[in-house]
Amino acid sequence: MSTSTRPRTPHHPVLSVTRYDKVSATMLSIIVALVLAVVFLAAIWYTNRLPPKPKPAPIELIELAGGFEDGDPNEALDVQSPEEEIADPALEEEESDETQIEQTLENVVELAEESVEQAENQLAADAVNTGKKGSSSGTGRRPLGLGPGTGGLSREQRWYVEFGGTGSLDEYAKQLDFFGIELGALMPDGKLYLISQLSKPKPRVRVVSSGAGENRLYMTWRGGSRRRDDLRLFRKAGIDASKGVILHFYPPETEEMLARLELEYRNKPVKEIRRTFFQVRPAGSGYKFVVTRQTYLR
Repeated sequence: MSTSTRPRTPHHPVLSVTRYDKVSATMLSIIVALVLAVVFLAAIWYTNRLPPKPKPAPIELIELAGGFEDGDPNEALDVQSPEEEIADPALEEEESDETQIEQTLENVVELAEESVEQAENQLAADAVNTGKKGSSSGTGRRPLGLGPGTGGLSREQRWYVEFGGTGSLDEYAKQLDFFGIELGALMPDGKLYLISQLSKPKPRVRVVSSGAGENRLYMTWRGGSRRRDDLRLFRKAGIDASKGVILHFYPPETEEMLARLELEYRNKPVKEIRRTFFQVRPAGSGYKFVVTRQTYLR
């Protein structure tokens, strides 16, 4: 008995998009869109940045000394003094125990339509200066010297710098290092000990026996408590500077910065400035000099 079978029809594969494919495509599209948005915003920020502030061009303020090449080294300024010229004026004020009697006329009482003037003798027990007053005279001719200077005090004579006495020794050392100031101790034997990198555990030490080639501005102490800190810094470097003269050596960059601050404070000519007082103050991660006041010759 024979049977017949129907031939099978082959089925072709069918491709379809599943739910997983849809979710994957959506997430990938979101990620690509976010990346493009970040790149776009970064480009906008970069193109709209403010340009950096231009740094001021370095300006060196040079103060020329006065005098003339054909002048006389023995000449002096023509100073008009109201006092009689004395060869041996007193160097300082001397106090006397003698009492000076002064007569002072005062208006004491004024009643109604009558004015009465009373005179009284007043004893002034103040100390009287018995030293001879100094005087000066000159010919007014040109003194010996080079340069067209017009007078005034030099920087080391008119500048006063205050570091402040409340900070710690480490902060004081950081201030000196920030401005590149080098400490010096001139010993009785003529040797000059210089220390730098003061904020480190062991400062750098060098010794010179001659001032040849040293053109930096240097300043000495006129008061304050920071001189003791200088001695402590020298002791940290292994040097006993108690018998030496303490000096602060300023690099040319710091000196020119102080000169600009002095000029910008009141825009006064240098020849009219008697004293300029600077103070060190914190500024961000460092420090800065600030002019606190000035006094003038005229």
